[in-house]
Amino acid sequence: MSVTHYIDGKYTAESERKQALFNPATGEQSGEVSLASVAETEAAIASAKAAFPAWSEMSPLRRARVMFKFKALVEENIDELAALITKEHGKVLDDAKGELTRGLEVVEFACGIPHLLKGEMTEQIGSGIDAWSLNQPLGVVAGISPFNFPVMVPMWMFPIAIACGNTFVMKPSEKDPSSTLRIAELLTEAGLPDGVFNVVNGDKEAVDVLLTHPDVQAVSFVGSTPIAEYIYSTASAHGKRVQALGGAKNHMVVMPDADLDQAVAALMGAAYGSAGERCMAISVAVAVGNVADALIEKLTPKVKELRVGNGVIEGMEMGPLVTKEHLSKVEGYVAKGVEEGANLLVDGRGVQAEGGDGYFLGGCLFDNVTPEMTIYRDEIFGPVLSVVRVPDYATAVKLINDHEFGNGTAIFTQNGDAARQFCHEIQVGMVGVNVPIPVPMAFHSFGGWKRSLFGSLHVHGPDGVRFYTRRKAITARWPTGLRANADFIMPTMK
Repeated sequence: MSVTHYIDGKYTAESERKQALFNPATGEQSGEVSLASVAETEAAIASAKAAFPAWSEMSPLRRARVMFKFKALVEENIDELAALITKEHGKVLDDAKGELTRGLEVVEFACGIPHLLKGEMTEQIGSGIDAWSLNQPLGVVAGISPFNFPVMVPMWMFPIAIACGNTFVMKPSEKDPSSTLRIAELLTEAGLPDGVFNVVNGDKEAVDVLLTHPDVQAVSFVGSTPIAEYIYSTASAHGKRVQALGGAKNHMVVMPDADLDQAVAALMGAAYGSAGERCMAISVAVAVGNVADALIEKLTPKVKELRVGNGVIEGMEMGPLVTKEHLSKVEGYVAKGVEEGANLLVDGRGVQAEGGDGYFLGGCLFDNVTPEMTIYRDEIFGPVLSVVRVPDYATAVKLINDHEFGNGTAIFTQNGDAARQFCHEIQVGMVGVNVPIPVPMAFHSFGGWKRSLFGSLHVHGPDGVRFYTRRKAITARWPTGLRANADFIMPTMK
């Protein structure tokens, strides 16, 4: 299978540079992906630029109708899309369908763009003077997405951008690009004009073109912090609007009064779902006071019993890591944790996975982890959960606030006062109360604090509309009025 680019409504590939694609569950090569040259990336930008005038002049209602059709097509093809995600990323099929569902929520939000684009109006701001504001599109915008959500993260970006009247160039991860290209086909089938949505596969060569090209007005990125910093600094230096979401180290505080069965179930899904390859994965359980021993006692057997295997097999709970190199990196973190003195209660290395000999690592569980350890400081992005023991609530809060990342966090408690205080004083962008992965719904916005976000606006929701539009304020006075002839036809929008 050869994966190419989708430019101006058709597949194309001219570059001779290619990269192998692998099925992470089997370790076998499944195909290859073309890596875009500078010229190919520029061709995608040119296609988007040419499509912008007509698309931006189309009424928001007509743009919304394309989004409605696209939503229906994704729902009709959800099994096919989930299979593509599982084949190239490795996550289990149910998780892949969950990813698609969360992406569709943003499409549903974008279907309301006629309302979302409404500005503000003041009549008689002065004698005979009215004032109002408009939200207008930027032009050509770009998105760069990570491997862990090959459909959901692009859907955080392009539905709102396109519905607002922009045209789009998407650069998916070269590790699992096929589902994004299928999305491009469905957009065309939904009636999206050629050139409004383009896909270029590639590496840094393509990315640098998107960050520096004068015709690209804004760049959205989700990924690791070092790359987010590079993208933010480079694109900003070239006059672009940027939102760049970086790394995370998400803590879940377990208070002494928490429902432990509920907390353990939440930790299992949040730490080991999608093999821990989520920016909102819980990787640190903060056990407060005397709850630690009971938490460990309930958690340990469940981690050992995780069903690990090929994601296409029904009943699997955790699939493989995305690449052989990433597996080696995560295993290195496990070894480092042991070396630095953490207590490895469950060692997932060498797990016997069902249905494949690919890049598998079973659930790993550490106890007695301290803030000085590498496995506490770094984002591991794998199925590794660290338990940190603290004496009290105040120490737990300080621990989280002192970390360089501030993406997501949660507290499990039955005490409303403690939960309210936690929400108020924690320095993290997304907070859950008895909810382990507090990803906001599409009509709110997603984003962290500190070194988890570079840029002033979060993704999707109201911030998404703000990011992909610019506000224009108008003040007008008419010295004489305009009178129209009578019209007896029901008025309609054209």
